[in-house]
Amino acid sequence: MDVQKALADAEPKPYWLQDPARPGAGSPLEGARECDLAVIGGGYSGLWAALLAKERDPSLDVIVLEAGRIGGAASGRNGGFCAASLTHGLQNGIGRWPDDMHTLERLGWDNLRAIGDTLTRYGIDAEWEPTGELSVATEEWQVPALEEAAETAIELGWEPVLLDRDAVRAEVDSPTYLAGLWDPDATAMVHPAKLAWGLADACRSLGVRVFENTGITGLRSGIRGLHLTARHGAVVTARRVVLGTGAFPPLLKRLRGFVVPVYDYALMTEPLTAAQREAIGWKNRQGIGDSANQFHYYRLTADDRILWGGYDAIYHYGNAIRSDLEQRPATFGTLARHFYETFPQLEDVRFTNAWGGVIDTCSRFCAFFGTAYDGRLAYAAGYTGLGVGATRFGADVMLDLLHVGLAPGEETERTRLKMVRTKPVPFPPEPLRYGVIELTRREIARADRNAGRRGLWLHTLDRLGLGFDS
Repeated sequence: MDVQKALADAEPKPYWLQDPARPGAGSPLEGARECDLAVIGGGYSGLWAALLAKERDPSLDVIVLEAGRIGGAASGRNGGFCAASLTHGLQNGIGRWPDDMHTLERLGWDNLRAIGDTLTRYGIDAEWEPTGELSVATEEWQVPALEEAAETAIELGWEPVLLDRDAVRAEVDSPTYLAGLWDPDATAMVHPAKLAWGLADACRSLGVRVFENTGITGLRSGIRGLHLTARHGAVVTARRVVLGTGAFPPLLKRLRGFVVPVYDYALMTEPLTAAQREAIGWKNRQGIGDSANQFHYYRLTADDRILWGGYDAIYHYGNAIRSDLEQRPATFGTLARHFYETFPQLEDVRFTNAWGGVIDTCSRFCAFFGTAYDGRLAYAAGYTGLGVGATRFGADVMLDLLHVGLAPGEETERTRLKMVRTKPVPFPPEPLRYGVIELTRREIARADRNAGRRGLWLHTLDRLGLGFDS
């Protein structure tokens, strides 16, 4: 397969953001405003916080402040896997908070159901498909790990289906598949950008004021509240603030050691013909992820395209975030080659889009939380790629920490969790930060080439609670 030919016409833009349903840009904030709650960030984290705040207390005056366009960053660029997991998978959660895992799993289930209910209640067409997720083994060393994952999931109340080679290939036909683990209830597929746009519309329907192209550059405490200054001079004074800026440089210096922006990349194919769909099966339309350390994730869209992403996770020195980093031809070539290895029967399929975006990554690979300014500001960050679903839970945590709809000092089941009360280990400063991350990436790749065996460096990270995959 000529990979370069297959990529020749791929537009360097996120497929989701080219949807005709994308609304026009909203107006920026002008002048001076006051409000009860200011939400900084118009992605999932901020939009869920605004919506849930109004549902808790309809009298609140809520403002959302987005530096660019609603859903224009990670919320409009991801694969659209809306997972129930709040801990980036069972093993990560069990390794960190074993005593809380039954509670965390129950809250994750409740959170996923609540997302689906919200879409129905507000009439949000986010192409919601509760298909579940299929994890596949493509190397012999990955098969026992799937079997162990199935046992763990069953202990925690899930009902996954363990598939042998023939059974998994009956679901989705790839010559690379050796086994599979299908959890039909753990994940739903969504159109990620439509989810963000729909949440924004729902917020507006409740009276939330949403301002786009309003980057906040200043934050200070005042007598009447927290003063937020926009880059073009507008000012908001808010009694309470939610900070949900993800991977972008945080307004709080204390967060800068905890979050690094990592670039993830994806391809989108042209729509498959009926014959091409028949050649691979995939009648149950599950989201799929393979079991390597450097893993791929892929799924079908509503019009039977295949989104194919993952594998490379690239950190740039100094926490760099720039638009030119959204394109990485070497990674696109690797992804395309792996696509055709997985589905050789689709050798005639070409790619229409190739793009990248930043993920907010922390050392424990799932969200952390906290407050600042004497409890008047709450934040959540570090979702590490599983934020499509978990951001709704994170928004509830932030509102709990701000006591929105609660009595002063009141705790909730969420705020009592160790996950909420603790922080991840911070990343070291540069240049050590870049060196550590690059060394880890190389060792992860070597483990995949070495039947999954982790070397001394990865074992050291594991013992420190910092072991991770891509």
